[in-house]
Amino acid sequence: MQKVAIVGRPNVGKSSLFNRLVGRREAVVADFPGVTRDAKEGLMLYHNHRITLIDTGGLWSGDEWEQAIREKAEWAMEGAQAVIFVLDPREGLSAADYEVADWLRKLGKPVVVVANKIDSPKHDIYLAELWGLGFGDPVPVSAEHARGLDDLMDRVMEHLPADDEDVPEIAPIRISLIGRPNVGKSSLLNAITHSERAIVADTPGTTRDSLDVEWDYGGQRFVLVDTAGIRKKPDTAIEDYAIQRSQAAIERSDLIWLVVNATDLGDHELKLANLAYDSGKPVIVVVNKWDLVADEDLKRTEKDLNQKLHHISYAPRVYTSAINDYGIHDMLAEAMKLHEKWQSRIPTAELNRWLEIWQMRQSVPNFHGKKLKMYFMTQVETAPPTFAIFCNRADFVTRAYEGFLQNRIREDLGLAGIPVRLKWKEKGPYKRGKKGEEAEE
Repeated sequence: MQKVAIVGRPNVGKSSLFNRLVGRREAVVADFPGVTRDAKEGLMLYHNHRITLIDTGGLWSGDEWEQAIREKAEWAMEGAQAVIFVLDPREGLSAADYEVADWLRKLGKPVVVVANKIDSPKHDIYLAELWGLGFGDPVPVSAEHARGLDDLMDRVMEHLPADDEDVPEIAPIRISLIGRPNVGKSSLLNAITHSERAIVADTPGTTRDSLDVEWDYGGQRFVLVDTAGIRKKPDTAIEDYAIQRSQAAIERSDLIWLVVNATDLGDHELKLANLAYDSGKPVIVVVNKWDLVADEDLKRTEKDLNQKLHHISYAPRVYTSAINDYGIHDMLAEAMKLHEKWQSRIPTAELNRWLEIWQMRQSVPNFHGKKLKMYFMTQVETAPPTFAIFCNRADFVTRAYEGFLQNRIREDLGLAGIPVRLKWKEKGPYKRGKKGEEAEE
């Protein structure tokens, strides 16, 4: 197992960088120093290399925990093949930074210097001072905005030995971005990949075919599919073809990002919500251009979203801005979480224990003195999770009661945000005759 330690003085962003690289919020992040004291490990996969990252506490902090933190860091360094030395160049090098650098030189480990909080190329002017530390060229990154992470890991990999462990290739998660024209799908794709892979213009209909982009995040491979904007009624044969291609991309996907414009919500969002729901795929509602919503309009916008998207009210929402990268990390982290749930399988014994509880919690439908009776429940499929419920009369099941059960499955069985399917199977002491009458067996 390859190990890499992350070190530096307090409050330079070590834990934020650690969270970005492992793709989860494992380490606590705060704006004041001294939050991280223990050495925390996290697993990441980079180009099918399994790497253990170790987040350490702030060194040379000058507080009562300094000795204990340094001992933990020294322990982390013993098994590490390389070190990521994190600095905040915008504050300039401090005495503590030089102390950490001297300590690293004595240990003799390969060191990659990371200049954190470099949010854009215009901040690269802060790097000059770091070259004097003697560890080679610093790598500019922004843990907050996920800038420069691939450059950083490429440099780290230069110092790691060949990985003899046979790590199975991870299947990519396919995500389709769908939405009306000009809601910012292509801009979001470019913001995620830090590139200009998709053409962006103010003219609706710029994207006319699906565009697949491969992307690695937190050790997970993604295929991000930018689809053409879907109109209510296509104006041309080309647009009609583009919509067909978009629908085909949705069918091939594992997950859907439904992108809506926070400043321009229309009735068409309801149709798109239905399209996403009918696919059976997990849906994340991406409310883009959120930075353009005035404070006094926030409640009204939320109300509009609730009305337009009530068919998929279970779907989580992420609020984003492709212009300033706001919410980009949340899109990917939420996708990884939902994809895992989408493939969940619940034990039959647990399902039937909950089935009894749900029947006591909510009265079953009753027609002319005859009640719906549910005898048994089992999961018959995953992706999406599909459950068969054996009952006396399937035609007694109302839409409201089925919705109640779906909500309970999501909330009580850890499937929040996931579409749930129910299949009703008739079984029991009664059966229906040819004309629908009940007859005893």
